[in-house]
Amino acid sequence: MILINLLPHREAARKRRKEQFAVMAGAAALAGGAVAFAISLWYQHEMDVQRSKNAFLEAETQKLELQIKDVATLRAEIQSLKARQQAVENLQADRNTPVQLLGQLVERIPDGVYLQNVKQEGASVTLIGVAQSQERVSELLRNISTSEDWLTRPELIEILSTVQQMSSKEQRRVYSFTVRAQLVRPDAKAASAGKS
Repeated sequence: MILINLLPHREAARKRRKEQFAVMAGAAALAGGAVAFAISLWYQHEMDVQRSKNAFLEAETQKLELQIKDVATLRAEIQSLKARQQAVENLQADRNTPVQLLGQLVERIPDGVYLQNVKQEGASVTLIGVAQSQERVSELLRNISTSEDWLTRPELIEILSTVQQMSSKEQRRVYSFTVRAQLVRPDAKAASAGKS
């Protein structure tokens, strides 16, 4: 016998497929939402970790910047102290220079040469005086150039012939001169002695 099913089986199958599809779509949507939520939580956690690292780095950077400022300030203070120390050492070294210079000049000035003015500006010493002859001025220049104790490189700036009134009846020709020489500092002498 032939059985014919007159019930709408296609519609029932279609309805079951739609229901299965709806359940599967809902499950997929829930699974997708759960995955998306988990991923967003993970990203949020990673961003929080990175923010905390950035905050730590900024705090450490600020500490280091303060230390760098302190170091720069200390370096400036050290340079200032070194400059002061050098100035004090220079003053100590130059303290006896005028006495030594005058002592050396007394030994180097030939007879017939008279100094009227000795002026020091830095390392330059200017000698102004009168001499009985030009040869005496030349001898003074030779004496200064051969002795390198305190003065070096003598240079004749000018020499003038003038008449000097000795008494009411006597006149004498004298030579006014200006000589410039370089002063040798004690530390420079020690350095040049150490090199030789």
